[in-house]
Amino acid sequence: MRILLVEDEQRLSEALVYILNKNNITVDVANDGIIGQGMAEMGGYDVIVLDRMLPGKEGVDILKYLRSIQIKTPVIIVTAKDAVESRVEGLNAGADDYLIKPFSVDEFVARVRALGRRSEAAFTDNKVKIAALTFDPLLGEAICDSTTIKFTQKEAQLLDLLIRNQGHVLTKEQILERVWGFDTDVEMSSVEIYIYYLRKKLIPNACGITINTVRGVGYCLKEA
Repeated sequence: MRILLVEDEQRLSEALVYILNKNNITVDVANDGIIGQGMAEMGGYDVIVLDRMLPGKEGVDILKYLRSIQIKTPVIIVTAKDAVESRVEGLNAGADDYLIKPFSVDEFVARVRALGRRSEAAFTDNKVKIAALTFDPLLGEAICDSTTIKFTQKEAQLLDLLIRNQGHVLTKEQILERVWGFDTDVEMSSVEIYIYYLRKKLIPNACGITINTVRGVGYCLKEA
């Protein structure tokens, strides 16, 4: 699962990233409303965690804009504004959930996971079946014809991204940003290397899927 966290409180933001990463949830962070809205518009997130009082643009205004352009990614608002009218305003703007600060870490992670399950119906109990492959991104492993295939964390994140975008071409830039993060220093060639690693593990096991190269653009996962 990959989420976008739009939160301007630096210490809270860092703590949430640490907690979510420990739960095998990949996080991109924006500390400003304008930047957060731009990242949300690019798509590719399972859940957006949105603060209300942000520099640049208020959280509810960001949410209204995203819904107006038909971005339906589940959104949970996390805020200190606990008045009933504030909660009603957030939910009416299109939020799927509303959590008041301070909150329980366990409850926060559980709510994020619950919303993440809505975003991709093909994933059941955090697993997805495609062709002969049953993939569990949390465990970082897949089963194919009774054979268990183990993946590194980055391999699992990359395969998760490709499966969620099955049949669609992802550019190398999109893959780099979503697997390694927006501020990564990793070279673009790392995408090619990890695609090679995935193919090396998947193809010999006749999983019934292929990762096609779209020359000059990127990669596309399809059923063989």
